[in-house]
Amino acid sequence: VSVDDVTNGAMTVFHYANRAFVTVRSIESTTQRWGVIAIVALLLRWLTAPPSVPKLNVRLTEEEENGYPDERFDPSKNWPTTSVPCYDPGNMTKLCADMPAMRADEVKERIAKAAAAQKIWAKSSFAKRRELLRVIQRFILEEQDTICRVSARDSGKPLVDAAFGEVLVTLEKIRWLCNEGEHWLKPEYRSSGAMMFYKKARVEYHPVGVMGAIVPWNYPFHNVFNPLVANLFAGNALVVKVSEYASWSSQYYGRVIDAALEAVGAPKDLVQIITGYGEAGNALVTGGVQKLVFVGSTGIGRKVMEAAAKTLTPVVLELGGKDPFIVCADANLNQVVPMALRGAFQSCGQNCAGAERFYVHEKIHDKFLAKVLESAKQLRQGWALNASVDCGAMCMPKQAQYVQSLIDDAVKRGATVHVGGSIELGAKGGQFYPPTVISGITHDMRIAREEVFGPVLAIVKTKSDEESIALANDCDFGLGSNIFTRSTRRAEKLGAQLEAGMTSINDFCSTYMAQSLPFGGVKESGFDRFAGIEGLRGCCVPKSVVVDRFPLIMNTNIPPPLCYPVADNAFVFCKALSRMFFGMTFGQRFGGIVALAKCFLLPSKTYTKYD
Repeated sequence: VSVDDVTNGAMTVFHYANRAFVTVRSIESTTQRWGVIAIVALLLRWLTAPPSVPKLNVRLTEEEENGYPDERFDPSKNWPTTSVPCYDPGNMTKLCADMPAMRADEVKERIAKAAAAQKIWAKSSFAKRRELLRVIQRFILEEQDTICRVSARDSGKPLVDAAFGEVLVTLEKIRWLCNEGEHWLKPEYRSSGAMMFYKKARVEYHPVGVMGAIVPWNYPFHNVFNPLVANLFAGNALVVKVSEYASWSSQYYGRVIDAALEAVGAPKDLVQIITGYGEAGNALVTGGVQKLVFVGSTGIGRKVMEAAAKTLTPVVLELGGKDPFIVCADANLNQVVPMALRGAFQSCGQNCAGAERFYVHEKIHDKFLAKVLESAKQLRQGWALNASVDCGAMCMPKQAQYVQSLIDDAVKRGATVHVGGSIELGAKGGQFYPPTVISGITHDMRIAREEVFGPVLAIVKTKSDEESIALANDCDFGLGSNIFTRSTRRAEKLGAQLEAGMTSINDFCSTYMAQSLPFGGVKESGFDRFAGIEGLRGCCVPKSVVVDRFPLIMNTNIPPPLCYPVADNAFVFCKALSRMFFGMTFGQRFGGIVALAKCFLLPSKTYTKYD
């Protein structure tokens, strides 16, 4: 419900309540007075009642609740190729029996099912699509605990991080789509041009058909429901491949999706979830989807683009990120430090737009480091569902070893580790790397250039704003960025110089909570956008339409000089049109009118084709 809806509703309630009060006071009969009061009470209850939204009853199975606590998975052994193992990275216990690694023919079959369902769904009204989103919204609000627990076990993140990254942003996206989505998908009228003044021009937004999505493991719930709500609102079907490192949760989330579709009478095959490896991913790219969104590493993104080129399937690539976090000399450390800690350590640093490079002015560097260490030394790491956990596990096997290699390289080149910095210091029993603070970073170190995707707060001391900007731009990636200073004007001036797709000023990654904004980057962080107006319209094919403005009195006919076979003065006629409509002076335009009149009034033989 929008702010305007609430305001108008409140004014309506007040208006009727006031009139009812006046009416009741004027009635002398007690019986009649109580009758009016009862009617008014029922009216007020009707006006203020929440919308009727179907409730979903989707529960975890007994196996999903308990898993296989006595079976542990060892990712260092040969990884299966025909099935997808599912385990909790925080304690290595199996969550379920291996899931299927789908083959290419099965993926293509599911795309075909989605395509058939989409032809039905494309005819649905925006009211019906909002109803579907409201059903999902209600389920999320009522089942936050279960959603977060499932996400935490599949990806290793603590419940608080799941609440931030899985629930809040998804609810915000649904709110924005319900309130504004229809407006941005309605036909948009454009100017028709000087010569076409008697026409109306518009852009229509039609569903692309079947959207494919290949999503990562770091936010298992949001990464599925984020493309789902946008594409279904736009009238598309969705075929989404989940990561082989976080497939377990898709069973539960898939049942939620099926139940939501059934609750509003939508086609049951409208959303398809794919599990598997490279074969399944390649089949999704080349198997008949009309467009594809890929979120993942730059290396795999190149392979996706190569495969998509064979079928000319348009792709949106949201790839790696190495976001700068710039702290100016006048920054408010009481605000900055908690933001820095959240930017580095939320979800154990496994965020597309996580803060990875902290450029701190030398005048404030030591104070910043000291305040960071006060909190960093108190961070608690452990299994995601344990009480009072700040940092969870690393979802990907061998990611902790990769982070360790970056730290070792930096220390070898002169950096100083203040907290963490060694796998042995992490929590035991799972895939853990300890929260780490390291300073003295220079750009000849791997950690300054390669995406860490781990719980590391790496500090670079700078001498000026100009140096901070230059170093921030000295990077192959350009996804998000963050600037902190007490001067908003200064921050906006610096932000305009950053080579990034997004900039948050005196905040961390706030651009993603504003779901009206597009999400995406530049350079090796990819191209095109999802989310926001641009992302929503990206779920559609823009179609240009021109129609007569006054069809009964004015429409297009080919002028006689231009009808085949063209008259001798046809070229002169075209030149006259150019001067009449586009002349830069009154004289040029008037001359065009005169020349045009000659073309109609004088015999065509008085002109040559080159006159």
